[in-house]
Amino acid sequence: MKLLLIPGLACDGELFAAQRAALGGGPGVVVSDAHTRCDSLPAMAAALLAEHPGALVAVGASMGGMVALEMARQAPQRLRALALLGTTARADTPELIALRTQAIGLFEAGRMDEVLRANLPFAFHPLQARNPAFVEAYLAMVRRAGAAQLIRQNRALMARQDLRPQLAAIPCPALVAVGEADRLTPPEHAREIAAGLRRSRLEIVPGAGHMLTMEAPRRLNALLLGWLRNLSA
Repeated sequence: MKLLLIPGLACDGELFAAQRAALGGGPGVVVSDAHTRCDSLPAMAAALLAEHPGALVAVGASMGGMVALEMARQAPQRLRALALLGTTARADTPELIALRTQAIGLFEAGRMDEVLRANLPFAFHPLQARNPAFVEAYLAMVRRAGAAQLIRQNRALMARQDLRPQLAAIPCPALVAVGEADRLTPPEHAREIAAGLRRSRLEIVPGAGHMLTMEAPRRLNALLLGWLRNLSA
């Protein structure tokens, strides 16, 4: 059984650095790059299912959680478990679509850093947003992705469907975790996912915002490792 780590918008393996260290790496743990190659969330999910045959455990953060849910929608028999970290099953609202469209215009105008810095309070817990190490690691990761990836992935998010009506059809167990101060996918969204799934465990992580894997690695790693042990048992 393979464990897929699926990063969020404009993120890469660095997002899961602490989790990969805790999991021990190895060939059974893979970081997805499907979001860098595909233009829609269903295409990202389909690519992962095609490239990784057999039983899968999907751990998705933010947009990665949306991809994990889409994988479970497309191939429920293939997913042994889901860990959904700081994500939502909702479609974008008209207000969010307008904000993303405005941001895309700024990315195209070469103002990427301006947008990223303005959105730091939404990415991090208020205490973590003042931590230069967190901020610079996050900015460096998004800069590696670049404006073209930001534009493509925002468009994919704008086009996604509302998966809430389909949550009850997902049979596998799920860990649903969210930072207590997440302003992008707030605890209300996590509660909604957990309530909609057949078999779920909800965890609200103190001292963390949207960048849960970076902000609360010890707490999250303990949750993930305990959950994976229970799956094996």
